[in-house]
Amino acid sequence: MNASSPEATGPEATGPGAAPAADPGRVVLLTTSHRVAPGLLSWPAWQALRAADTVLCADGAHPQLPYLREAGIAVAEAAPTAQELVDACAGGRTVVVVATGEGEPALTDGLARLAGSGRVRMPELELLPASYDLPGARLLDLVQVMDRIRVECPWSSRQTHEGLAKYGIEEAYELVEAIEAGDREELREELGDVLLQVVFHSRIAEEHPEKPFSIDDVAGGIVAKLIHRHPHVFGDEKAETPEDVKAHWLRTKAEEKRRTSVTEGIPLGQPGLALAAKLAARARVAGLDVPLPEGDDIGYTLLALAARAESAGTDPETALRAAARTYRDAIRRAEGVDPDRGEE
Repeated sequence: MNASSPEATGPEATGPGAAPAADPGRVVLLTTSHRVAPGLLSWPAWQALRAADTVLCADGAHPQLPYLREAGIAVAEAAPTAQELVDACAGGRTVVVVATGEGEPALTDGLARLAGSGRVRMPELELLPASYDLPGARLLDLVQVMDRIRVECPWSSRQTHEGLAKYGIEEAYELVEAIEAGDREELREELGDVLLQVVFHSRIAEEHPEKPFSIDDVAGGIVAKLIHRHPHVFGDEKAETPEDVKAHWLRTKAEEKRRTSVTEGIPLGQPGLALAAKLAARARVAGLDVPLPEGDDIGYTLLALAARAESAGTDPETALRAAARTYRDAIRRAEGVDPDRGEE
């Protein structure tokens, strides 16, 4: 077969006498993040949009469309098949497809099938992210999901701060257990459960008739607090050791809250060993030499042990839990039960 025969006049024909192959063109699949404000696109994205022969979008309600049209970009509402898109690119044309939230899987799968068939000369295909998520962007999804659940879920819509309080305590303990177990997957999940409590309470707080606040108020408050209490990071002060940081933190808290005692703000409802250690830590950091009370009750002995552990840099609550787990395993072995067997 020579180059001028009929069989050699297809899209891949080359050599003397062959018909020139038409430029198959270019497809640009433009993706955007719904977590970034519409219209805030990258410069390469704007360049691609302005240089395109055709801009298509299957979703007429896509949040980017008003901003594209305001910028003078003509966008046609269309959902072409893979073959229709290839045909639209023929002759060296560039077609930009503004992807919907699902990412156009049907279209990309169709293009992959055409390319795999070997019967079609495919246009150049480029995936162009037009906006990127910043760290923490998925928190916006959580806020949106929580808002919908609060409105539409019969159980969630009736919850109150008081009713959810016990779950906050439970989730905190489960987080501690995951940390102590060293289970990374469990740790990630439990952190999510704790985060849910914060977002849930913040959503409920929006509905207060007199003093509402939102998750943005909660986040804004803690950001301001962190910056103010870390002048060695965000300001000109120096902190050479962790102890310097703790001392400044406590001084700043006392100034902010106008506290008259270092014991103010310590929750008395926390576990006893943790409470004793916290009191001892506050006194030590404040430079107060306060003798431990003495008594015959076992509580005074535990108080002394907790204070001694804290001064040695040991969390007595964590240490006791570790010892208790060892004791639990010993009990299981005495019962003939594998200590590593999971809880039922």
